[in-house]
Amino acid sequence: MKNIHFIAIGGAIMHQLALALQRQGYKITGSDDEITDPAKSNLQAAGLLPEKFGWFPEKISKDIDAIVIGMHAKADNPELVAAKKAGIPIYSFPQYVYEVSKDKKRVVVAGSHGKTTITSMIMHILKDRQVQFDYLVGARVAGFDQSVQLSDAPLIILEGDEYPASVEEKRPKIFFYHPHISVLSGIAWDHINVFPTYEIYFNQFEQYLQGMESGVKVFYNDEDSEVIRAIHTVGSKVSAIPYHTPPFHYEDGFPVMDTASGAVKVSVFGRHNLLNMQAAIDVCMELGIPENECYQSIATFTGAARRLEKVLEKKNLLVYRDFAHAPSKLKATLNAVREAYAGHRLIACFELHTFSSLNEQFLSEYAHSMDAADEAIVYFSHHALNMKGLPSLEPETVKKYFARNDVNIIDERSKLEESVNKMIAGKSDEENVTAKPVFLLLMSSGTFDGIDWNTVCSQ
Repeated sequence: MKNIHFIAIGGAIMHQLALALQRQGYKITGSDDEITDPAKSNLQAAGLLPEKFGWFPEKISKDIDAIVIGMHAKADNPELVAAKKAGIPIYSFPQYVYEVSKDKKRVVVAGSHGKTTITSMIMHILKDRQVQFDYLVGARVAGFDQSVQLSDAPLIILEGDEYPASVEEKRPKIFFYHPHISVLSGIAWDHINVFPTYEIYFNQFEQYLQGMESGVKVFYNDEDSEVIRAIHTVGSKVSAIPYHTPPFHYEDGFPVMDTASGAVKVSVFGRHNLLNMQAAIDVCMELGIPENECYQSIATFTGAARRLEKVLEKKNLLVYRDFAHAPSKLKATLNAVREAYAGHRLIACFELHTFSSLNEQFLSEYAHSMDAADEAIVYFSHHALNMKGLPSLEPETVKKYFARNDVNIIDERSKLEESVNKMIAGKSDEENVTAKPVFLLLMSSGTFDGIDWNTVCSQ
């Protein structure tokens, strides 16, 4: 039995890896200075929740076979220092995932956007076709009990993140998975705290492609000029296969794909999601599943958590939430809703929550990103700015970067609740609006400071 100790075990994916290894018979221990739900409840149910929060170098003994360190841990972490002194092998999260999957066929989904959705779609098709596989995905997916699974399956599907692996290993996570098959879904600047210029960010994807073994099949989005530019940098080293948005039409707000096998109605909407769907189908066909069976399976896919996920539906009101936080994601999500629900009044509410989105150096990237909405709200909290060590922002400063004169910038939770409630009731501060059905789209990688949207929308 291997003994593995996790430093920063409370991370969203870190704790899922710990649970997956425990299910495989590993002895797992871990530490963290703060653990919140759902990680706290999940670890407690498995008997892995640390008795006390904090860092305890006395936990590091020579009985430990390996240390897995999360991004939350700092370079001077007492347990990390003790592990180095003891000569225990130290792995970042992706390095250890590779360690336990190096004998499997590895499919890696990479790119600035669409990673979780494409990974989830591949997982859904494979499960529906009764293919045995392991996986790592960054969200809850319907039909799967956890977001990391490890077994004796010969195949693993990995969502590949370009964020640094750990404080010890600052190269992107995707560099360590060494795929046999990959997807490159899009390139749009993100993570300004790590990649201060666009070209530095872009170069990570160039390095990812250049680091692949010769002949690896890369399915790439040929509707993204920056993806095409990256693909051209590696020439013929990889087997580059383009994909693009498949033919479709809308019926009752949802798309119907026009395939060689006939019409296939699907449960997710938006051109960007159909583009993601095409990537997933191409990968599954490469894995041996016939095209018509891929279409049969994808028809029942309902989406990953917080990816155009329905929150509430009642008379004349639809409320959806989405993980969109980068400018390209906002545009794609808003355009998807605008196209599918052309007869609705679209109210878009976006929270600045990530380091990049709260950074004035990056805010100009959001120009015109919310133009597709009939009414637009941008929310940020001063607490989030403080937590990220960023200087304060004024609402008027934020407003100018969105390049939309009527965008409503709000920096207090109570005012956000009040404004949204007025808008969905058919009233704004300035005037009554037409009585169209309302589509409220909530976009954030956070929680809008814990607002209960069911309550707000039911008042």
